[in-house]
Amino acid sequence: MPLGYVAPILHAHLPFVRHPEYPEFLEEDWFYEAITETYLPLLDMMEGLVRDGVPFRLTMSLTPPLCAMMRDPMLQERYVHGLEKLLELIGKELERTRHDPVFHELARFYHDRLHQCRQMFCDRYRRDLVGAFRKFQDAGVLEIITCGATHGFLPLMREFPQAVRAQIQVARNDYRNCFGRDPRGIWLPECAYYPGVENYLQEAEIRWFILDAHGVLYAEPRPAYGVFAPVFTQAGPAAFGRDIESSKQVWSAEEGYPGDGDYRDFYRDCGFDLEYDYIRPYIQPNGMRKFTGLKYYRITGKTPHKEPYRPWVARERAAAHAGNFMFNREKQIEHLRREMGVEPIVVCPYDAELYGHWWYEGPMFLDYLFRKTAYDQKTFEMITPSEFLGRHNTHQIATPSASSWGNEGHWSVWLEGSNAWIYPHLHMATVRMIELAGRFHQTQPHQLRDRALRQAARELLLAQSSDWAFIMKTGTMVPYAVKRTKDHLLRFNRLYDQILADRVDESFLGNCEWRNPIFLDLDWRVYA
Repeated sequence: MPLGYVAPILHAHLPFVRHPEYPEFLEEDWFYEAITETYLPLLDMMEGLVRDGVPFRLTMSLTPPLCAMMRDPMLQERYVHGLEKLLELIGKELERTRHDPVFHELARFYHDRLHQCRQMFCDRYRRDLVGAFRKFQDAGVLEIITCGATHGFLPLMREFPQAVRAQIQVARNDYRNCFGRDPRGIWLPECAYYPGVENYLQEAEIRWFILDAHGVLYAEPRPAYGVFAPVFTQAGPAAFGRDIESSKQVWSAEEGYPGDGDYRDFYRDCGFDLEYDYIRPYIQPNGMRKFTGLKYYRITGKTPHKEPYRPWVARERAAAHAGNFMFNREKQIEHLRREMGVEPIVVCPYDAELYGHWWYEGPMFLDYLFRKTAYDQKTFEMITPSEFLGRHNTHQIATPSASSWGNEGHWSVWLEGSNAWIYPHLHMATVRMIELAGRFHQTQPHQLRDRALRQAARELLLAQSSDWAFIMKTGTMVPYAVKRTKDHLLRFNRLYDQILADRVDESFLGNCEWRNPIFLDLDWRVYA
C-alpha cells in the first residue's frame, strides 16, 4: 500500500477566439500554437504510456470554449493550413542551414516534429482532439473535468445567482455533449471561490473542485490536515487545496525547472530573428512579425547571447528534473504520513499550456515522471481526486476562504484600475438577461425569439470571460480584449432591444450566430 498520493492536474483553457470574417487572425494563433506544442504532445505522451503498459493517472480540465474550438471545422482547417505553411518554411530552413551542422540539425528536428503533428492531427485523430482526449478518459487513465462555461470570474457575479448558475449549468451540459457523461470535478475559473458557490456545484452534481492553498488553509474551522486532505463543504462538494512546495518547483521563475539554461528559449523565434524578406510570407498579413514556433536557442542564462538549443541535452535535463520531482514527493509524503497518521494527497495543479508551449520540454518531463513513479519508487501512487474520494469518503467539513490563484491570492487581478470599467456594463447586461428569461420562460415556443434569446445568452457568457479582464491587467493584446468585451455587450444590447420590441432582425441574428457558434443547444431559461 502506498504511503500517500500525488494528483497532477492540468488546466487546459483558451478564450473562444474565432474570426470567420478574416482569412487570418493573429489571436487565433494562440489556439494553433497550443495544439502543436501542448495538446498533441500530451496526447502522444499518453499514447506511449498506454502502449508500454505504464500505469498512470492524470486529471485535465478541457474548458467549454476550448472544446468548441477543437470541434470547429473552420478552425481545424485553418490549423492544417497553418501547419502546411510551417512545413514549407522548415523546408526552406533545411536548405538555408545546410552548411551549418548545428542549425541544420535543429531544422531537421523541427521538420520531423511538424510532420509528426500533421500525421497525428489529420490521420491518427481525424482532426477530432476532443474525441482523442475522450478515448483516454474512457480507458480510465485520464479524468477530464469541466470549468465555468466561458471561464467567467464567479466571485464578481455573486450578486446575480442566475449568472453563476448559468456558468455552471451550461458548462455541465456542454461537457455531456462532448464526453457522454457528467463531470465529477470542476476547475473553478481562476480557482476563484466565494462561500456559497458550492451550492451551484451541488445542484449540477459536481463532487469536487480545486482551490489555491490559502483557500483551504484559511477555511473555517481550520482544516486538521491543511491542504493534504480535502474538506467537504456544507453543501457537499469537496475542496482540494494546491500544494505550495510542488507548485514552486515548476512555477517559480527563479527556482522552477522551466528556467534551466538547457531548455528551449521561448522568446527567441525565427519570426523575429530571420531576415524580413525571407520570413515575410510566414508572418502576419499586415507585415508585422510574429512567433512561428521555430526556436533555435536555449535559455542559456541571463544574457543576451544565447547558445543553440540542444534537444538531446534538454531531454536529459527533463529526465533529471522528473527524478528530482519524484524524490521530493517521496520525502514529502513520508514526512506527511508520519505527522498525519493517514494517507496524504499532494495536489499539483498547473496551466496545461505551461507544458509544451511555455516550457517546451514539459510533456517530456511528465512522461518521465509517470514512468519513474510507476517503476522507481513505492512511496506514493498517482491518483485523480475522484479516485481519492472513492477510497477516502470521510473528511472534515469546513467552509473555504474566499480566494483565487491570482497575484496576492484574491480578486485584484480581475478588478482594478485597468478593467473595473467593464463590470457595470456586465452587470447591466446580466440584469437584462434575467429580465428576458423571467418574461419569456413560460411563454409558448417561438422559433425566432427563442433563437434571439439563445444568442443573447451566448453574447453575455462570452463577454463574461475572465480572460478579457486578465489581458487588460497584464497589458498584452489590450485593444483586442477591450474590443471583444464591447462587441459582445453591443450585440447583446441590440438583441435585448429587438426581443422586447418583438422585432428581431433575422439577418443580424444570423450574423451573430455565424460569428460565435458555441453552445448550440444553450437553454436560455437557465437565467429564469
